[in-house]
Amino acid sequence: MSPFLNITIHITLVCYGIAMLLALWCALRGPAAQDRVLAVDFLTIVAMLLMLVVGIRYASGAYFVPALLVALFGFVSSAACAKFLLRGEVIE
Repeated sequence: MSPFLNITIHITLVCYGIAMLLALWCALRGPAAQDRVLAVDFLTIVAMLLMLVVGIRYASGAYFVPALLVALFGFVSSAACAKFLLRGEVIE
């Protein structure tokens, strides 16, 4: 791996860590439930990206399937939370 790519990956991981901390702060202290749901959705997106960058860093394909599952569960959970906030029930 080239030194430029190694430095870039480390900078990216630090930025993702900071983004996750800020999103966690927003999820815990959000003024409304919609803000908290959006922050949790952003956390799942950043977690997926983090897994993909780690997979690139270690040149392993083992990280890509769990990243896909995180993205899938993140989408389903944010859709369920949005429906619950909108109608008050998830399953009709």
